[in-house]
Amino acid sequence: MLYPEDDLYREMAFISYYFHWSHDEVLAIDHRSRRRWCSEISEINERLNPSKDKKEKSIFDLKASRSR
Repeated sequence: MLYPEDDLYREMAFISYYFHWSHDEVLAIDHRSRRRWCSEISEINERLNPSKDKKEKSIFDLKASRSR
């Protein structure tokens, strides 16, 4: 079973945005590590922005913004 393409792009964009890593660097990370990095970034955001009306959300809370 292949990993959903929209999820892959969402994770890659999330990591690239925060770490400023290139497409190739993020794509080279295995799925498990990529999910771990997303989790770590999300936890940092939640600790830095503890408000209930926080701007930043966990990537795992985000829904796909478009359908294919």
